[in-house]
Amino acid sequence: MTTECRTKRFDFHALSNREVIAHFDGGDISSDAGGLLLREVEQRTGILKQFAGCFTDYRKRKWIEHPVQDLLAQRIYALCLGYEDLNDHDHLRADPALAVMVGKSDPKGEHRHESRDHGKALAGKSTLNRLELTKADASSSERYKKIVMNPESIDRMMLDQFLDAHAKAKKQIVLDLDATDDPIHGHQEGRYFHGYYDCYCYLPLYIFCEEFLLSAQLRTSDVDPAKGALGDLQRVVSQIRKRWPKVHILVRGDSGFCRDTIMHWCERQGIDYVLGLAKNPRLLKEIKDEMKAAEDEFAKNGEAVRVFKNFRYRTLEETWSRSRRVVAKAEHLEKGSNPRFVVTSLPQHQFPAPVLYETIYCARGDMENRIKEQQMGLFSDRTSTESIRGNQFRLYCSSIAYLLMHALRRLALKDTELETAQCTTIRLKLLKIGAQIEVTVRRVWFRFAAGCPYKDVFAQAFDNLQAIPLRY
Repeated sequence: MTTECRTKRFDFHALSNREVIAHFDGGDISSDAGGLLLREVEQRTGILKQFAGCFTDYRKRKWIEHPVQDLLAQRIYALCLGYEDLNDHDHLRADPALAVMVGKSDPKGEHRHESRDHGKALAGKSTLNRLELTKADASSSERYKKIVMNPESIDRMMLDQFLDAHAKAKKQIVLDLDATDDPIHGHQEGRYFHGYYDCYCYLPLYIFCEEFLLSAQLRTSDVDPAKGALGDLQRVVSQIRKRWPKVHILVRGDSGFCRDTIMHWCERQGIDYVLGLAKNPRLLKEIKDEMKAAEDEFAKNGEAVRVFKNFRYRTLEETWSRSRRVVAKAEHLEKGSNPRFVVTSLPQHQFPAPVLYETIYCARGDMENRIKEQQMGLFSDRTSTESIRGNQFRLYCSSIAYLLMHALRRLALKDTELETAQCTTIRLKLLKIGAQIEVTVRRVWFRFAAGCPYKDVFAQAFDNLQAIPLRY
């Protein structure tokens, strides 16, 4: 953030025989100068430009100082830099570093239309707020809130980012489904108490493929965890197969998605699945001998023991349309027995039980890390606006911020020590770089802090990006 000039002098404790004196008079200094790398990523991916194309702007052009793309870029760059609230933008709007990232030709705001806006190149919180408060049926007749979001276009755009990132079709992909709690603390639309999470929350549904976020849908928490999952899965698969018609798809999820409708659709579409299966007395009886064997082995050597078993299973109430292969893990730990079950369409001769459970099913834990990365590092849980639609917009912004940070990690940080770092680490070590900024007629100078400990990584990231042709 930019410092403000003040005349107050701060006299700190002396250093030997030297006085230690401070002033807020360093000029234009930003703590976020490393964010220039994000702008370079945008020039090569067009993530923000394509996101902006999913909105209809009914404002009169002659009165617009901040196009939709600028507003969205300002909001999303700020999330990447760690500013989660709209209130932050009352100060950020005067930061020339962020203005350069957004693409403002007047990064110090010296030529704004209104004198009250001079020195503030970017939009304030009330202008940004209109993005999330505009109704779905808004038109040019609205007085202020005239920027309409098209959720269907955003959903397609997120998938296009995944497909465009690959030069050729992949032979096989894994689609990970998961839902998580998003606690809410006000009286937002769709506020319900969830007994399992013991709080009022939303229950957003995510679909990932490796580290790529394909879909993020906000839902109320009074629904079955699998509600809407099939429709979202159908949409994602349809768009992928239009581009990659021969790709083999494996769907993976926990027991919340073990529903016959999902499994039956996968079977008809030639899609394989590995889904958690909630334990019940019949399943536990099926592995009684294996559990006893694991317990006896643990008693002998005191180490965790796993015994696997394959069997066919179908629900008694015939909620399943057919019998299916189940893999059971009979495990005994120091804390006691720990049985687990998964149901799958994968054949036993190609995927033995230990491989299927330990290598394939357990790998879904990485997707949970990605959700935490978005929720904690990019603030997807800041769903505090009044309406479901407004909070879905905030979830989209967090999702696009994740796409941008993932593109930075994938393209710029390849072969660096931050290649696998989480967003919060990348932000701290690479984006939060102090710099003095000088704007002249022909140049914008960024004088980075000479003592930056990751300047070599920054240089390599810059070189990696320069090797990629500009697209936007």
